[in-house]
Amino acid sequence: MDFDPLSITSQRDLAKNREISASDLAEACYQQIERLNPILNAFITVIPPRTEELPNSGSMPLYGIPVAVKDLYDTKGVRTTGGSKFFAERVPDEDAFVVQKIKKAGAQIVGKTNTHEIALGVTNNNPHFGACKNPWDLTRTPGGSSGGSAVAVATGMARAALGTDTGGSIRIPAALCGVVGLKPTYGRVSLRGIIPLSWNLDHAGPITRKVEDAALMLQVMGGYDELDPTSVKTLPGDYSSHLKDSMKERRVALAVGRYIEDGADPEILQAVFQAAKVLEEQGVILGEVNTDFLREAAQANAVMTQADAAAFHRERLKEHPDWFGADVRQRLEAGAGFTSSEYALARRTQTEVKRRCELLLEEYDMLLLPTVPIPAPVLEGEDAIERARQLTRFTAPFNLTGLPALSVPCGFTKEGLPIGLQIVSRAWNESGVLRAGFAYQQATEWHKIKPHIVQEAG
Repeated sequence: MDFDPLSITSQRDLAKNREISASDLAEACYQQIERLNPILNAFITVIPPRTEELPNSGSMPLYGIPVAVKDLYDTKGVRTTGGSKFFAERVPDEDAFVVQKIKKAGAQIVGKTNTHEIALGVTNNNPHFGACKNPWDLTRTPGGSSGGSAVAVATGMARAALGTDTGGSIRIPAALCGVVGLKPTYGRVSLRGIIPLSWNLDHAGPITRKVEDAALMLQVMGGYDELDPTSVKTLPGDYSSHLKDSMKERRVALAVGRYIEDGADPEILQAVFQAAKVLEEQGVILGEVNTDFLREAAQANAVMTQADAAAFHRERLKEHPDWFGADVRQRLEAGAGFTSSEYALARRTQTEVKRRCELLLEEYDMLLLPTVPIPAPVLEGEDAIERARQLTRFTAPFNLTGLPALSVPCGFTKEGLPIGLQIVSRAWNESGVLRAGFAYQQATEWHKIKPHIVQEAG
């Protein structure tokens, strides 16, 4: 059975109707894991197939769907390493809140995915568990820190995956691997039971092949958790029923200015411009907005991420600094060295940029910009810290502001590397970014293209 043509919803319905079994769905993924994981190293831990069949429940929105989980989410009885030597043998006593929710919804967890060490980086070149590789070009990074989750989805080793995003760690690998990645509004999805990187900037969200599948995953993942202090009590979201609503006369801003253009690959800028034109053909009112003010946002996000990470890992950094990889240790030490004034200034920038974005998104329904400014860089011999600065350039501002942001495939470079379009909207408007992403997806074929390694393997 081919993994791609059917959406999660279609596969679930086939399983519910007993046209295929849940174990058939899982078996297709396990076959891909067996073929491809030795090459791509997407999983740190593969969870053996369940032996019993799922009860046939019409109330399970993810009935039988094989899902990969980033190895930052606690999983009961299954080690959760955070990609770190410190947690290499850590086995939690209970599932993270979101893992509980997807299990209750009928998902089958096939494994724990590779991540940049403690999620503090975007290359996924992990010194403890090995580098995860981009399925479009094995010499290149898949992006991170949720690189294993994006690779698993791109290659059919899972139908959907859970990721985390502090500066772009869902959207960056989604863009570099040619899949869909959604960072919801801060507070929409519980972080309880997820190893923190930054208490103030962490987000949890899904990676899928199709926008409608991201909507379904968020429907399951979202919701108030009274035991998580970051969780916000809001009305339950309905992300699927308005996906097909018309985009006509929606006001959409295309980001322009020096911050967008400087250092960005012309092929990527052109692909995003063409994507905006596709939406314009569907009736949106397209404008251009200078977003140079986002430069300070990305810098402030970096300060807060490193300082917060240094605070969480302070005892480990003090007792065993040598247990961290070189790039992660360097960033933690830098974070520990920031002064209270530097942190306070970063928080002030956060407040100011939030307001700038609020005003922008009162005038426009959406903001369009590249997900990342460059194609997937080579994996070896590169400065991981410099890569983090480059690759988070367009994603980190929306962690700082907490706004919902979606990455969808929008083309390929001449070298055959995927390009991502990022769609951002006001707080709590996940349904809006998903609707825009769905409208674009319906008009294009980029999301249907598979890496050659998948075709060769199967």
